[in-house]
Order: sequence, then C-alpha cells, then structure tokens
Amino acid sequence: MSSSENTLPYRQNVGIALFNKSGKVWVGRRAGMPETLPEEDDMSFAWQMPQGGIDDGEDPLPAAKRELFEETGVSNIELLAEASDWFTYELAPDIIKKGWRSKFRGQRQKWFAFLFTGDETEINVLTPGGGAFEAEFSDWRWADLEETPDLIVPFKREVYEQVVDAFSGISDNLKLDAG
Repeated sequence: MSSSENTLPYRQNVGIALFNKSGKVWVGRRAGMPETLPEEDDMSFAWQMPQGGIDDGEDPLPAAKRELFEETGVSNIELLAEASDWFTYELAPDIIKKGWRSKFRGQRQKWFAFLFTGDETEINVLTPGGGAFEAEFSDWRWADLEETPDLIVPFKREVYEQVVDAFSGISDNLKLDAG
C-alpha cells in the first residue's frame, strides 16, 4: 500500500453472523464471483456473511438489521451479541483504485450475532426485499462458524477469525440446545 493509500480512511461497516437454532451461520455466495481465485488451489472464497456500509447518522445496530434485510430478505431475528471491538481489514491496492475510487483504504466493521427466528422461506437472495434491492448473493447455505475463515477472500480472513473468537460461545451454546 502506498503512503497516500495509508492516509485514506476506513469505510464504516457492519457485519452479521446470522445463526440458526442449530448453531450454524448463514453464508452467501457473492454474485458474480468465480468458484476459485486464480492464485489459490481449488478452494472457493466466494462465500461470506452479510455485511454493508453504515449510512451517515446511522447507528451500527439499525445498520446491521437494514443490511441483513437488504441482502437476504431476513427480518425475523433476535439479537444475541455485539462484538466488543471494531475489526478492520485493508483492501488490495487495485481494489482501492478501481472499485473504491481511492476513497477508502479498507473497512472498519462492527459485528453482530443474531438468531434467525423465521422460516427459511423468508430467505431470498435473488430478489431481496421483494426485488427492492440488488442481489448481492447468488446462493446461500448454513455453515459452521469455525469454517467461515476458510470460505472468505484472503484479505478478510483475519476479521473472520476475530468473528469466530467473538461468537464461538454462541455457536457452541446453540449446538448444545439443539442437541
């Protein structure tokens, strides 16, 4: 990262770990992502948990609920926990210049854990919000929380490891309750 990129701010963002009653988390396949990245051997990094920007004047918790609905159609949730810290990651220089027009160096994320209390028919990644929002995912599934760092693009992996540390107790408790 160049010295000018080091002075760029982080984009304020939220991340959501949506747990089902069996202790698994929701992951979606990013729309338009290849199955594998060229530099990696046969591993898929196109999966991630919901996340998105915090609007000006918006608090993180309402932003998390909004982003979850906009990306998945899910609104039947119960707050389980909020990560005590903000997690950051740096973007690759080519992403900073092309995709983010040199406005941000990366993202600063506040993560929330929610329990999904609805029916899976509520989940709609292809036309979220009844088609009111652009699809960000092409598919979805439930995964073990501990698996998520291996599913995400490498530059976000450290954040996902922090999310696992922050919310693994929730996952374990839900698995025990379901067992």
